[in-house]
Amino acid sequence: MPSPYREIFAAPGSKGFSAAGFLGRMPLSMMGIGIVTMVSQLTGRYGLAGALSATLAISAAVLGPQISRLVDRHGQRRVLRPATLVCVVAVAGLLLSAQQRWPDWTLFVFAAAVGCVPSVGSMVRARWAAIYRGRRELHTAYAFESVADEVCFIFGPILSIGLSTAWFPEAGPLLAACFLAVGVLWLTAQRATEPVPHPREQHQRGSAMRSPGLQVLVATFVAMGAIFGTVDVVTVAFAEEQGHKASASLVLSVYALGSCLAGVVFGLLRLKGDPARRFLLGVCAMAVSMIPLQLVGNLPFLAVALFVAGLSIAPTMVTTMALVEQHVPRAQLTEGMTWTSTGLAVGVALGSSAAGLVVDASGAAAGYVVCMVAGALSAVVAFLGYRRLRRPAPQRPGGPAPQARGGSDAHDENDRNHEQREGRDKGRDKGRVA
Repeated sequence: MPSPYREIFAAPGSKGFSAAGFLGRMPLSMMGIGIVTMVSQLTGRYGLAGALSATLAISAAVLGPQISRLVDRHGQRRVLRPATLVCVVAVAGLLLSAQQRWPDWTLFVFAAAVGCVPSVGSMVRARWAAIYRGRRELHTAYAFESVADEVCFIFGPILSIGLSTAWFPEAGPLLAACFLAVGVLWLTAQRATEPVPHPREQHQRGSAMRSPGLQVLVATFVAMGAIFGTVDVVTVAFAEEQGHKASASLVLSVYALGSCLAGVVFGLLRLKGDPARRFLLGVCAMAVSMIPLQLVGNLPFLAVALFVAGLSIAPTMVTTMALVEQHVPRAQLTEGMTWTSTGLAVGVALGSSAAGLVVDASGAAAGYVVCMVAGALSAVVAFLGYRRLRRPAPQRPGGPAPQARGGSDAHDENDRNHEQREGRDKGRDKGRVA
């Protein structure tokens, strides 16, 4: 492992919570595509499969930020364990209803309940921020987590699609639920690195989404999520048309591999300058990379096109986390990070649903048009919001935040001072932001 990555794991407990977070976020890449594969195998209806995946994504988009907001107030252990229990029970109900051919509405009810799945990636990033806030190591830590996300997307679809096609249709979502339960239990057992929860009075400002910069990031992520949701559904359908449905997992893994390699390199860089500009460039690169998908005629060409498209994903995600740090108050960091995941989830819902309808009506190749439209829309939103991204909230006090419970009271005083300054500056900036 290159030295910058080795340095971040010198912090006590960092290896443990990062490993637990890796297991806990596997459902991110397995659950949606597992549902698509399961339902398409059992019913042959890609429209229904896409609609169920969309239902899950919308539910996660609604419930995820609320769960993270509770985490900011009460701590990870007290909130994540009950939420995970609800999610696992809902997955069991979804698999049973699919296997027993219950009415379609039961599938949608259980898929909506699965949306209680917590944003484990945000929980892990919050722990890194508590250790390295204000230090250059945080950029490397965020890059490492983006790489971990992509590794999940390399192996997750292989496991989910592979087991569902080779073993039994429900195998993919079932394994995803097991990963979630083990990962969350392991993560929440590590109390030493759990960020200190903030008291309720620090949340009187309302939702983190009141930040104009975060609004731009989330809106852009909705369009980006539509890209990801479309790619998942259309690639499975395209592989089936080519007579190699199981190969869809390998093709999607190549997509994630491109992002993974780019993320490793990006984490080694010591970047200076405006992160808003890097974000805009990354979004535009993602939009342009959707054009070659319109020319796909076979699986090898599709794999190459998706590999190139993946190169811009991880750097854009890492830069997004840096922008969230700038635009969201410290007491709402977990919620702010989860809102970006929510934007992706909404986009995945829209993209997968639209892609399923297009595939059913016109075939798989036509579904990639949705990718190009979503990419263009993401670039437009990023351009329109660029000025807001360049006006971050007042900088937080220097130095790392306390690692765990029982941290220094001086940091709490710094948080209060920061909020007072932010309140004064907000009045002066209100006209400009509006």
